[in-house]
Amino acid sequence: MSAWESLLSGLSATHLPWLVLTMGVYLATMALYKRSRCHPLLIPVFPSVIIVVCVLLATDTPYATYKQGVEWLNILIGPATVALAIPLYAQRARIYALWRPIAVALLVGCVVALFSAMGIAWALGGSWETIISLAPKSATIPIALPMAERFGGLPSLAAVAVAVTGISGCMMAPLLLRVLGTQDPAVEGFAQGLTAHAIGTARSIQINPTAGAFAALAMGLNGVLTALLMPLCVALFQRF
Repeated sequence: MSAWESLLSGLSATHLPWLVLTMGVYLATMALYKRSRCHPLLIPVFPSVIIVVCVLLATDTPYATYKQGVEWLNILIGPATVALAIPLYAQRARIYALWRPIAVALLVGCVVALFSAMGIAWALGGSWETIISLAPKSATIPIALPMAERFGGLPSLAAVAVAVTGISGCMMAPLLLRVLGTQDPAVEGFAQGLTAHAIGTARSIQINPTAGAFAALAMGLNGVLTALLMPLCVALFQRF
């Protein structure tokens, strides 16, 4: 066996290649995203997911193996989430001044997200597992997956629904905001954090600090409210 083959054999026995692949793909797509002047169709998450999935399919690698390889990235989610408190603290005065519209938008957005997902799936003949899995699609993954599993949904399907919601939300938000004519970064950020959770928050932070702060606020509050309202929505749908 040659030295090159020995190296490949050794790497295949570890999880390092998947971590390197993920980081490399993300850096490449981030560079492309910046060169496009932050075009919404090129947000790094979208092409990164496609590339990584294609590699997994081409190498016949199970998801469990890939998940173990990027475990270190999962560990960083906690500190990254806590760090969102910094821009929130900087905007505390404006958040206090806007607490009424924030509360109304949060309640309406959360209720519409839950009932629309469950209602459309039910109307199209989806199974109970599918309905429950799609319900928390607008909440961040650490909240959506446990909630879906608790009420009989499929965590894997819930994860896909959350990812698709975040990516599509980031892609459609700029057009919808232009149609509405809003130019307030607080409004834009809160809307993206409410509908596109972590992915929308990440994009908002890249565009404007104020938008990033309000997106982080919306993401956190919507996650908590989703956890509180989802049992009620499930109870209502169980009567049909």
